[in-house]
Amino acid sequence: MNRIQIPIPSQIPIPSQIPIAMPIQIPSVPGVESVVRMARSTGELSGRLLDTAGNITRIVVNTLDPRDGSGSQMLRMLQETTAELAEASASPQAQEALYRIVDTLTRLGATGAPLAVHPVSQPTQALLTALGDSLLPLLDAVEPAVEECAAAISELVEASSPLLPAAAGVAAGALLVLTPVLLAAADVLRDSGPELRRIADALTAALAPLLPLQVALAERAAGAGAGVVRSALPPLADVVEAAAEAMKTFRPVLIAGEELLVSGLERLQPLLLATAARTGHLARAAAVRVTAAAAPAADQGVVVAVHVT
Repeated sequence: MNRIQIPIPSQIPIPSQIPIAMPIQIPSVPGVESVVRMARSTGELSGRLLDTAGNITRIVVNTLDPRDGSGSQMLRMLQETTAELAEASASPQAQEALYRIVDTLTRLGATGAPLAVHPVSQPTQALLTALGDSLLPLLDAVEPAVEECAAAISELVEASSPLLPAAAGVAAGALLVLTPVLLAAADVLRDSGPELRRIADALTAALAPLLPLQVALAERAAGAGAGVVRSALPPLADVVEAAAEAMKTFRPVLIAGEELLVSGLERLQPLLLATAARTGHLARAAAVRVTAAAAPAADQGVVVAVHVT
């Protein structure tokens, strides 16, 4: 049997500094009071959750309970509503309306989808974005004035509400008068389809060569107009500043003139009211006399006397 001999040195080197391990802090075990408090809190929270679940269950059971009549009544109402909806949707009119709605939405989607991905839509979207960004400060500035104007218009509409039926009647009469004219125009245009197509072809053939020239002229006009505006803005700014200074100077005169005008209107108001009242009395008297004169011969024994005050 072979033996392996390992040489053992006579002196083992001992390091001068022995590293000392850092003390590890072991968390203290919670006391009995802390454990009891946590258990009590957990129990209270669980009890509240169970109470809430019990209340919800009790509400559902009471609602659907067939014994007190509420549950059966609600179920019967749901059944009747569902049956009526099914009957209404199964009618030929409803099916036709739904078919038309779906057909319209399909056509709109088929028409709008190519427009959304068309190259022309990209500059249009950029233009709309620029307009929106430019119009936001303007809208913010005019918002108070628009609100006040809308309130004033609403008050005006409420005050003039007695006149709305008459206006609606006049509008309805005008539409009734225009309807035969529109129908006749539609018939004429429908019968003149070939002639209209010839006119359109002739206009297209005549205007097509002029479009590039018009574009070039429009570019030149835009450049000239931009130069004119650019050169005219500084003098215009000077004129506006001078006008503003003149308005500041003549502001007392304008205020005095406005006060004089308002005071004159206030003084003329009684005279205008008296004149309007007098005119109304005369108009009523004239109407009564005309009515009496136009009365039938059987009523000649009735004498109408009007005293104008």
